[in-house]
Amino acid sequence: MTKTKNITLTLAHSPDSDDLVMWWPLTGITNPDGSQIQGPLGKPQLDTGPFKFNLISRDVEELNQLAINPNQSDPYDITAISCAAYPALAGRYLITRSGGSFGENYGPKVVVAQDSKLQSLDDLNTTTTIAVPGINTSAFLTLNLIAPNFKYIPMLFSDIPNAVKQGKADAGLLIHEAQLTFQDSGLRQIGDIGQWWHADTQGKPLPLGLNVIARSLDTRFGLGTCQTIADLLTASIQTAVREKEASRLHLQLNKGDRTEWDDPKLVDKYLSMYVSNLTLDMGQAGREAINLLLTRGANAGLCQSVDSIEII
Repeated sequence: MTKTKNITLTLAHSPDSDDLVMWWPLTGITNPDGSQIQGPLGKPQLDTGPFKFNLISRDVEELNQLAINPNQSDPYDITAISCAAYPALAGRYLITRSGGSFGENYGPKVVVAQDSKLQSLDDLNTTTTIAVPGINTSAFLTLNLIAPNFKYIPMLFSDIPNAVKQGKADAGLLIHEAQLTFQDSGLRQIGDIGQWWHADTQGKPLPLGLNVIARSLDTRFGLGTCQTIADLLTASIQTAVREKEASRLHLQLNKGDRTEWDDPKLVDKYLSMYVSNLTLDMGQAGREAINLLLTRGANAGLCQSVDSIEII
């Protein structure tokens, strides 16, 4: 790796709490305007060498679309994506062993209005209209394995509960913290696709989000750069998990209008679900789960096939 000074890398992540909490050790805790807070926690908690990280929060489907159809090569150096999107960009990005999210007998939920006639996932069919958080998401791919050819309306994940409540869709596919708060909107769950996957695969975790790094970093900054960055990302997550109070502070400062983050029990529950041992290092179990989901998706014509799953 070349000894270039002051290399700034872009790291894009989704706005949900598990993504937001994983990367603050690379930059220090920040205010909503991006400025560092005062004191030791406002500085990077790791020796990042020549690398500086510019954190960018965007909706995961937006990140999927940018990575799949970039206006320029590799719009972000490191980015969160949905597992389902990986085959379309495998030639340009490597999966990092840390930073993924897996549903371990839980996952995105399908919800309906209280008075809906839909009672279970078995009731979904080609006439059912479902509000979904994007057609490149792993949740969308998996639901298509359960109920092929349903009608769908893509929308921002945070708009789905109200769309179902207002009758704009027969059902909604929920990701992020909405998985835990849908009852506050008067909705009823008819299925958990993570539980379906667990039962259908004899206990495999459901790969939902991945963290990927641009292969071009090795060309731009020297062979071994990708591995160095991947190791830094692992160290960042380890620090965020260890420094729980600091991680909560970062979430509170950057919660925006997400009032659900004012409930520490809810935040802790969500983080325990999606910042798990598989997030720290997916290992062979994660690799096999990714391969299984993408193989099933490709066989069903829901995603491209991928020759190999490359993880660093």
